[in-house]
Amino acid sequence: MRLSVLLAALALGSALAAPVEAACFADYKAKQDRPLRLHYGVAKVPDGACNRKGATRVLKPRLQQAGWTLLNVLSTFGPEGLDERKASAGSYFLRY
Repeated sequence: MRLSVLLAALALGSALAAPVEAACFADYKAKQDRPLRLHYGVAKVPDGACNRKGATRVLKPRLQQAGWTLLNVLSTFGPEGLDERKASAGSYFLRY
């Protein structure tokens, strides 16, 4: 009896400790008109949208709500690419 309880506890613990999917980020360019303003930014996107097409679908409405037009998604990447893009994105780093 104790062995089956222990095995059940181990199985539950293993299921809960399953690897979580890595975070996904996209870098993009956006603009505003009148006056023309451009920005480069980095945003977190869902793991299911971790490609240019998916990130575009996610970022376009986010940026539109803030008055920006998405020009293009440059790339998608994991957390390992954040540090090298942080300075370039400035105040648009993980803003949208």
